[in-house]
Amino acid sequence: MKIKKLILYTGGIETLMYFSLQLGEAFQKLGYEVFYYDLREEASCIKKLRRFIRPGETVSVGFNFNGCSGEDELYDKNGKHLFDQLSVPMVNIVVDHPFYYHKFLPYLPKDYMQLSIDTEHEDYLKRFFPEIKRGPFLPLAGSPICEGGELPTYDDRPTEVVFAGNYNPPEKHEPLIKRNGPEYEKFYRDLLDDIIAHTDLTMTEAIEKHIRESFPDEVTEESLKDTFPYMIMIDLYIRHYFRAEAVKALVDGGVRVDVYGKGWECLKVSHPENLITHDNTDSLTCLKKICEAKVSLNVMPWFKHGAHDRVFSSMLNGAICVTDKSSYLLSELEAGREVLFYDLEDMKSLPDMVKQILSDKKRWNEIQSSAYERSIASHTWEHRAITIHKEILSKY
Repeated sequence: MKIKKLILYTGGIETLMYFSLQLGEAFQKLGYEVFYYDLREEASCIKKLRRFIRPGETVSVGFNFNGCSGEDELYDKNGKHLFDQLSVPMVNIVVDHPFYYHKFLPYLPKDYMQLSIDTEHEDYLKRFFPEIKRGPFLPLAGSPICEGGELPTYDDRPTEVVFAGNYNPPEKHEPLIKRNGPEYEKFYRDLLDDIIAHTDLTMTEAIEKHIRESFPDEVTEESLKDTFPYMIMIDLYIRHYFRAEAVKALVDGGVRVDVYGKGWECLKVSHPENLITHDNTDSLTCLKKICEAKVSLNVMPWFKHGAHDRVFSSMLNGAICVTDKSSYLLSELEAGREVLFYDLEDMKSLPDMVKQILSDKKRWNEIQSSAYERSIASHTWEHRAITIHKEILSKY
């Protein structure tokens, strides 16, 4: 094996740091030497990084452009990346829609590969950025924290339903929706209404459809590409809208839900006694709370052809995952046996689905067992590290 040393990143967004640490442990098991570059302590890290790098034997593996977004110590005064100077390839796993990150493209080192966690994102890259080298599809993974796979039982889980994630109420987006006057406000509202009514639309499809309908004489591939980064608020609005709808449906349907994250005190519900709010917390604590819950709610961040880590972390830690659908999850998991799927366009059925599984201990046990076996066999960060090892690193 030519590649022996890997650079991963800490000190940025906590969730991504947690993913990096999980990957790092897995890579070490595979025989790699791992260096963690702390984005908060660049000045003290850079000399250690230079000593660690061995040209031709070192690769950087990061998330969401960590290490290639203009960091002070990684570029010289002419803007040349350290990795270009020392022949270090970069693998970047992007866990959001690519239109969030157009601004970072000028900072990319020459030997760069991007991995997508949703095949819609892969198609977007292929269409608008064919010059970017793409690696294998790499869905997000889960993190088991129960020692030796000993999952807490139904009776040992005091929480009915848990959801981990922040909430931003729609009114926070109003200034952006109104920023360019009535014509654009109508465009944004029509687009949002369409996505809410037709939840099978991907973000790319919905945005392009409305741009072409509203500005038919102005649309080119280049203008589309330039416009997508201005649609980030649409993605954020939709993901928080449906988080709220799912939690509200359960709470007002008589199900107690413990939510961990900022902003949930702003959610207007008819039965606030069923909404148990907690402060935002770190990834490990969220996993511990999943271990205490009988059901773990997931609402996709509009990954229509991928998965969210909440799905697999729920399965790996013994809570029954109740989630909306994606084509990937439908092909990968057996509905009713390993996971429970609900329909975003039929939220009224969600409370009964959850009440049924909470009241059926035998079925709960069967799903817990099947879900754990399926996820521990295929969907940990160790499995994703093996994919990167086999399909990328071993080929250098």
